[in-house]
Amino acid sequence: MRLEHIVFHNLRRRKGRAIFLVVGLLIGVATVVTLLSLTDALGQRAQQELENFGANIIITPQSDQLALSYGGIQLGGVNLVAQEIQQSSLVNIDEIPNRRNIATIASKVLGTVDVDGQRVMLMGVDPAAEFKLKRWWSIAGRPVQDGRELVVGDTVARRFNLTMGDSLKINGQDFIVVGLLAKTGSQDDQLLVAPLPVAQEILGKQGLVSMVEIAALCHDCPVADMVNQLQVVLPGVDVQAVQQVVKTRMHALGQFRLFAWGVAVTVVIIGALLVFVTMMGAISERTREIGIFRAIGYRRRHILHLVLMEATVVSALAGVLGYLTGVAATLTALPLLDGGKASWQWNPSLAVAAVIAAVFVGLLASLQPALRASRLEPSEALRAL
Repeated sequence: MRLEHIVFHNLRRRKGRAIFLVVGLLIGVATVVTLLSLTDALGQRAQQELENFGANIIITPQSDQLALSYGGIQLGGVNLVAQEIQQSSLVNIDEIPNRRNIATIASKVLGTVDVDGQRVMLMGVDPAAEFKLKRWWSIAGRPVQDGRELVVGDTVARRFNLTMGDSLKINGQDFIVVGLLAKTGSQDDQLLVAPLPVAQEILGKQGLVSMVEIAALCHDCPVADMVNQLQVVLPGVDVQAVQQVVKTRMHALGQFRLFAWGVAVTVVIIGALLVFVTMMGAISERTREIGIFRAIGYRRRHILHLVLMEATVVSALAGVLGYLTGVAATLTALPLLDGGKASWQWNPSLAVAAVIAAVFVGLLASLQPALRASRLEPSEALRAL
């Protein structure tokens, strides 16, 4: 009779003990898979939010004359009349070593214009870049495209009683309202947004921009290095990194990941102890059986292989079932943790690692009982009959 036949026959004979071992390891593997899958899904969701968050880096002119706050961000010294950034110099951004990490470059020009005798801030933007960067903007109508078109902030729209399709005269020139920006609670509510070339013409700032917002492509991009690189290729400007919100979210995820690993290690240790105690009890119960095997010519290595093979089969089964249970638990828990926004993605590495880890823990916990069984002498085992 081959060793594997003995192993499967013994597992069938002692179904209760086999199920107990499988369940013990299954719970450990499922807990680890669930926690790691949750942290991975939430981390990916955080990265997506980060990429949609907006600017990581803001470029403004160097000036000490006038402080301007835009979008809740203190931009530093910006003189809206005398000092701007040469738009042609922005091509130097393509020369920085980390250019591949830049997702969006949104240039804009700012200035005040006359609307029915009142001064209103006009912002000229590159529509393709700006509306990609400001994904949280909710616009009734459509974004500006080209020509004399406007997206109007909520405060301005209410002040001048503007609706879609209305005509608005700015500095004596007619513009059409093509979009109404929903209330944001920021300075965006007080803006008129127009295409960049048109705004530059109206403000008399052809070839100039007031500021540039840059969004990095990934949450772990070297933003500090990118700031230094931009400062080198764009002399005479201030380059600032905006990372507080991002760092807070990623720090929270990092703490959750540490907690997950702590719980996972604890559960794995408990599972290993469960296997160890169960296998030790099994060896004591099978003293007679082992003695007979030894008496009919089975060597110590055969007994060792027999016990370890049994542990491998049970552990591998626990690993597969534990992984499937962990995935099911993850799919159940994700909607509760992130409102259904985070999504689970199959990770083949985690699946393989779960099975390998289960087998490793099972073999490690079974090694001492297996060695003890292999050292039993036939005479000693038979005396226990």
